[in-house]
Amino acid sequence: MEPNSPVRFKLGKQSSLAPERRGEEVLGGEDDGFVIDIDPRVRLMYSANEGDIEGIKEILESGTDVNFRDIDERTALHVAACHGSSDVVQLLLDNGAEVDPKDRWGSTPLADAIHYKNHAVIKLLEKHGAKPPMAPMHVKTCREVPEYEIDAKELDFTNSIELSKGTFHIASWRGIQVAVKKFGEDVIADEDKVNAFRDELALLQKMRHPNVVQFLGAVTQSSPMMIVTEYLPKGDLREYLNRKGALKPTKALRFAMDIARGMNYLHEHKEAIIHRDLEPSNILLDDTGHLKVADFGVSKLLKVTKRVKEDKPLTYEDSYRRYVAPEVFRNEEYDTKVDVFSFALILQEMIEGYPPFHAKEENDVPKLYAAKERPPFKAPAKFYAHGLKELIEECWNDKPTERPSFKQIIPRLEFIYKKFDHNKRWKVIRPLNCFQHLEAMWKKDSSGLSSRNRSSRSTRHI
Repeated sequence: MEPNSPVRFKLGKQSSLAPERRGEEVLGGEDDGFVIDIDPRVRLMYSANEGDIEGIKEILESGTDVNFRDIDERTALHVAACHGSSDVVQLLLDNGAEVDPKDRWGSTPLADAIHYKNHAVIKLLEKHGAKPPMAPMHVKTCREVPEYEIDAKELDFTNSIELSKGTFHIASWRGIQVAVKKFGEDVIADEDKVNAFRDELALLQKMRHPNVVQFLGAVTQSSPMMIVTEYLPKGDLREYLNRKGALKPTKALRFAMDIARGMNYLHEHKEAIIHRDLEPSNILLDDTGHLKVADFGVSKLLKVTKRVKEDKPLTYEDSYRRYVAPEVFRNEEYDTKVDVFSFALILQEMIEGYPPFHAKEENDVPKLYAAKERPPFKAPAKFYAHGLKELIEECWNDKPTERPSFKQIIPRLEFIYKKFDHNKRWKVIRPLNCFQHLEAMWKKDSSGLSSRNRSSRSTRHI
């Protein structure tokens, strides 16, 4: 067998795990884009790089090893996977190419295809039995495996249903139904998304509150990575409002208190947590009719400073624009008060029955908020009695410092709720009391009349 080349093949896209190099020698030399070398192994790598089907066939027919490896342990299949050449990949596999060879950095053809987002090649390699690369959080010893780790084999997705958010699915786990948030193959190759996954896990582990969705565990040692939470079959607040429309003030206030209590827990945490994506589809209903705050994919943990600023403006994909505070889209520093702004819009929507600025295009809504415009109050004034309208207006104040905290909001909601509830009961009881009063008067009059009649009869008898 011919000895391995002491030189490195370097044309086009390189290993997904290789460190960046500069000024390195190309295998076989290079002159105006052409490799000058008669070594058939070199020609195989080059032909895979160029997608030259006929050239590869000719080289393989001459007896060249399809699994030849260069000095970096890379094969022609690695090269073809990087470039997304599915025809070349199929040809190499048909001629006996190993499906999961690892280069010197541990990258496989499938890992390279995932890194370069070559989806056709990904499906082809998986069809031939390629194993998905290890998750970015993979640890070397069992002692390092997190306590919350769930074996992916325990999650049964048979008859799985996709929930309202595309990445969430229902699965069975240890005899119960759970909600599973799957992270696609693109996460492995995207450092920002890996960090976002780590951040979300760090947040979920800290949360224990009846108005916050319960974290059950995660899959971090294999791909795809997943986050597993309790499943709430009643659905989310968005679906509920779509069905019910405007809610009665007492119902809206009970829901508002649930949201406020969950958010107060997050904000009053030792390391305050900003949800930053508080909107109806991220609020779930449990079996008892109470609400739980969920989905912390774009949340922020305030560790040292009390305010944060994004490296880049928040994008449409990150959040639902109708509920985001103007300071976030202006790319200014912000704090927990962004969630208070979102809360005000949700509370008003529950009473009005429509999303904020529902007649406007979603992309235009942030501009309205920035211009200090707010959704109009159209519901009857009695629905906003006892200071409810004033509370909403304070919560969506353009100045974050003027907005109340959830710690201040909760007692105000409780006071308003008691007023509404008292009036509701009084309206039910008052007619009953009037009836009882009239009945008592009638009985009294009847009793008096009977007594006078008896007295009259007695007098006549005498």
